Amino acid sequence: MTMYKAKRIFCVEDTKEFTPKLLKMEHRRYVKGFIRLGHDVQVFGYRNAFFSAGPILSARCARKWCKTHIVDELLTKQIKNYEPDIIIVRFAGYLDVQTIKTMRQAAPNAFFVGMDTDPWPEFQGCRLQMGAELDLMVINYEGRWMDSYRQAGARCSFIAFNCDPDIERRYDVGNEWRSDILFTGHEKLARKYPTENIRYRLISKMATMPNCALYGCCGNPRIGGMQYLYAISGAKIGLSVNAVNDIRLYHSDRPTTYLSCGTFVLAKRVPDTDLLFKDGVHLKYFDTVDEFFELADWYLKHDDERKKIAETGMQYAHAEFNCVKMAGYVLDLIEKGSYTAPWGHFAVSGRH
Repeated sequence: MTMYKAKRIFCVEDTKEFTPKLLKMEHRRYVKGFIRLGHDVQVFGYRNAFFSAGPILSARCARKWCKTHIVDELLTKQIKNYEPDIIIVRFAGYLDVQTIKTMRQAAPNAFFVGMDTDPWPEFQGCRLQMGAELDLMVINYEGRWMDSYRQAGARCSFIAFNCDPDIERRYDVGNEWRSDILFTGHEKLARKYPTENIRYRLISKMATMPNCALYGCCGNPRIGGMQYLYAISGAKIGLSVNAVNDIRLYHSDRPTTYLSCGTFVLAKRVPDTDLLFKDGVHLKYFDTVDEFFELADWYLKHDDERKKIAETGMQYAHAEFNCVKMAGYVLDLIEKGSYTAPWGHFAVSGRH
């Protein structure tokens, strides 16, 4: 990681600051990482600006009447006032290609970076077209989803999910947070997504088992804030499984967060997943439903081995995926076009 001259970094986000998701938002960790590296950061909550501009209007009216003449004007004024060196764009609600072009006019010398963590970018509105308008897309997967960006004309590079050891760590929790196996998230996604059924099969069986904690699925409410971290800390095993598991290097943020909170992780294997976390060292991978439950049963009966792997995984996540290191990798991509991490050497590629 290279040290660079202090920069002004302007972030356009959907900050989720009024929801329980606040501590789960990756942008929060990146902001901390950039600041600790000596840079200044200004965050513009794009979606929230609509409700400030038109609090009595419906979302549809806010989008129609407030976007061009109020929100985008406010955005460009803030950019001109701040004169950023780097503008980081996350795809907040209502953001579109025209807004990207308007920002470029306001900051013609800034480097524009898009960050996307959502699967199936081709189904996310005009996201591919927006990515093609930016200087770089930093995304948490390779494979056919990255190819979609490249085919649209974007320049891309992979980066893994980050963690924040300041708050994502093992907590000493009460019995109300203790469980044998934990999963957080939906059991199914919208029908438009071509998902696999392994996650649904796993969660459906867990729902019939004693001492399994399920949040956000099977009729159970979601969990957020510090309670999210307490629930992870109190689980002996955390299940990590994607809606699809054939995308190179793609995991959701679950394994990184679960590991960071000191929980033993059983994760569905994805292509080249050992580059990120080593099987049997930082976590354990499985391939089938039956194998998951066989491994879970074994590790629940062998506490010493489970705790050893969980401790190694937590230390590794804190050391190699922390927000300062990951922010440095993003700056390396901007300045040098590549970065080198324990999981490999990655360079910017694409047609743009």
